[in-house]
Amino acid sequence: MKNSKKLVLMASLVLVAVIGFAFMPAPKKITVKGSDTMVILAQKWAEIYMKSNSDVIVQVTGGGSGTGISALINGSTDICNSSRPLKSSEMDKLKERYGSLGVEIPCAKDGITIFLNEGNPVTELSIKQLGDVFSGKIRNWKDIGGVDAEIKLYGRENSSGTYVFFQEKVVKGDYSPSCQTLPGTAAVVNAVSKDKYGIGYGGAAYATGVKHCKVKKDDKSQAFLATAETIAKGEYPITRYLYMYMRNRPTGDIKKYVDWILSADGQKVVNEIGYFPVK
Repeated sequence: MKNSKKLVLMASLVLVAVIGFAFMPAPKKITVKGSDTMVILAQKWAEIYMKSNSDVIVQVTGGGSGTGISALINGSTDICNSSRPLKSSEMDKLKERYGSLGVEIPCAKDGITIFLNEGNPVTELSIKQLGDVFSGKIRNWKDIGGVDAEIKLYGRENSSGTYVFFQEKVVKGDYSPSCQTLPGTAAVVNAVSKDKYGIGYGGAAYATGVKHCKVKKDDKSQAFLATAETIAKGEYPITRYLYMYMRNRPTGDIKKYVDWILSADGQKVVNEIGYFPVK
């Protein structure tokens, strides 16, 4: 009899626990998708934020700025990370579908870094030289102060915001057909680190195991590395904002998350990852 009572009590407790669990509020999920340049930063933001906001799940994936923008337009992500501004055609699609041109929030600054192999004697290049190199007009290192060897080009795929930005601001035309496109800045860095005659470009946060090349606006200008100081002063010539895009003005949990990213704590993470704060 006692055992029966114990079994009934245990069953009741289990039932109460199950019912209690069933009525617990589901975690609030925020989806973030887009720029591979920003993915390490976005993952770190999410990790830190969720530690102090256990009722929120922030799900971050990369794929490139173009992929994130498409996801924003088709409604499959809350936040799009992009290393380039939206195109007018993309804003038109947002307006057609949601009645809004989207909301743009600059959340970090980045100096697109030029990666050289550590054994390369070249230390600085101008914007024009870089444009000529990546368009294929200059094909030998000896023409820009290096050794007599063919230049090997490594860049991003065309869905990348970095690809588009670098093309518009530096190449100013078509990339050379010999430029090997890779699916992320980390892959570009890895390729250059293993290729004595390689050159690549990408976000500053990924530049490990390669040499940074100084960049100058023209032949008469001073060359600079991408640092917090040179970017803050506007001295480094290949500087851009990194953006978060939303379909409409953020509200509720998404607004709280965005506000935290723009706060001193969120911007501190930007510095730690290797990018540069907007404030």
